[in-house]
Amino acid sequence: MAIKITDSARNQIKLMMEDEPNDVFLRFGVKGGGCSGLSYSIGFDEEMNEELDEKFEINDIPVVIFKQDIPIIENTEIDFKQNMMGGGFSINNPNAIVSCGCGTSFRTKENVGSPGDC
Repeated sequence: MAIKITDSARNQIKLMMEDEPNDVFLRFGVKGGGCSGLSYSIGFDEEMNEELDEKFEINDIPVVIFKQDIPIIENTEIDFKQNMMGGGFSINNPNAIVSCGCGTSFRTKENVGSPGDC
């Protein structure tokens, strides 16, 4: 399994999926940018390319990841934390050797990406 989704994140994702079309899945990956070089990409999608994407069922959530991104995000955990200011997703990637203060930009030993603005 490429990533982990906590029960708290699963519950929030399922709640959000109720407002989406029936055959939607969670798309998770990385893109170039952010002050550290790479940024996470997370959202809902209805289309996948079987040659380029890998589909998983993770904690009852259908997840699609671009095959090329799997080594960068292997064993990453997606969590959802609720506090007095509201709630939000947090991403813990054990492959990240540098993260910036915004919490969404990172770099791995093998992938530096293309740094830009956060």
